[in-house]
Amino acid sequence: MTPTLVLAAHGSRDPRFVVTAERVRDAVAVALPGVRVELAYLDLNEPTVADALGAATGSHVVVVPLLFSTAFHATVDLPAIIDAFRAGHRHVAVTQTATLGGDHRLIGALTDRLADIAIRSDDGVIVCAVGSRDPASDNELNAVAHQLSKRLGGTAARPLFATRLGADGVNLRTAIEAVTAAGARRVVLSPYFLSAGTLTDRVENALDAMAPDSAVAGPIGPHPGLVAIICDRYRTALSQPAMAGTRVART
Repeated sequence: MTPTLVLAAHGSRDPRFVVTAERVRDAVAVALPGVRVELAYLDLNEPTVADALGAATGSHVVVVPLLFSTAFHATVDLPAIIDAFRAGHRHVAVTQTATLGGDHRLIGALTDRLADIAIRSDDGVIVCAVGSRDPASDNELNAVAHQLSKRLGGTAARPLFATRLGADGVNLRTAIEAVTAAGARRVVLSPYFLSAGTLTDRVENALDAMAPDSAVAGPIGPHPGLVAIICDRYRTALSQPAMAGTRVART
C-alpha cells in the first residue's frame, strides 16, 4: 500500500491560511497521483497532525512540514507529536522530512512573486519571515535575503522578522533605511510566508505608514517550486529504509 503523505502546516486563525494550505495540498495531490495526501495542522486548525497520523493507512507515513525554518515547531513540537503516535502504533513507520527552507527553488518562488508585481532595477527588497528565538532561524533568513539579492542581480535585500518589528517599528525603519542607503528608490516587501495572514498584514500596514509608495509581493503559496520540493522530500523519504516504531533520519 502506498504510504500516506501528511503535510503538517502551522495553522492560523486567519481563514486565508487554510485556503492557501488546501491549495498546496491539492497541487501536491495532482503532482503525486495515487498518493494519499492529507493536510493537518500543528495548532489552531483541524485536523491536527495527531488526527491525521491516526487516520493514515499503510505501514509507513511520511510527514512533510509546511514550514520554512528549522525552529521550534519543526525540531520540538512536530517530533513530539510523532513520538506520541509511534508509542501506540509500533507497527507504523513515520518519517519526518526536513522543512522546506534551504532549497534554491524557494528563492525562485520569491523571485517569481516579485516579478508578478513588476519589480524594478532600482527597488530595494525587504524579505519578511515569522521570526523565532532560535538564532539558527535568524541565520536562515539572512541567507535567504542574500540569495535573493544575488538572484535579482545585486538588488539590495534585507531580512525582517514580522514578530520583531521593534518599538514604533524601529527594525522595519532600519531595514527601509538600509535598502534606501544602498540606492533603492522604492521599497518592496517580499513575504517569506506560505500564506497571507495577520502577521503579513501587520508588516504591510507598518510599511504603508513609513513608505507609502512601497509595493508588496504575494506570499509563496502553491508555487510550482514549493510543490516540487514537497514531492522530492516525499520521494527521498521513500527511498530510505524505514522500520516500524523507529525514527528515520530526516531528509
